[in-house]
Amino acid sequence: MNEIHSLPHHNLLAYGVAVELLQAVRACSIGDSTLRDQALRSAKSACLNAAEGAGRTSRGDKACAFSIARAEAGEAAAAVEIAAACGDAGSGPAGEVVRLASRLSRMLYPLARAR
Repeated sequence: MNEIHSLPHHNLLAYGVAVELLQAVRACSIGDSTLRDQALRSAKSACLNAAEGAGRTSRGDKACAFSIARAEAGEAAAAVEIAAACGDAGSGPAGEVVRLASRLSRMLYPLARAR
């Protein structure tokens, strides 16, 4: 993207990490369709809720959206970990997902507590 970003989520570093998380989940190529769907839906939700939180104006609304984004990142990581434990995803790519989900969780924690 070469255009100037003017939306609030473009200035939120956590949104960028959420997108990286989504890409890492996709790269896992989870074999189990149910776990793959769950992991992808959770990772997408983490992105969307981070963006929503950035666009909200009240502290409470922001905190709620960021809290949901944080929980969804954890759910995406858990789905990938479960897939790896079942042999439906590699442990290397799963480790990257867990690393990114942990980073995102740490970034969102203070934003989710700003009530």
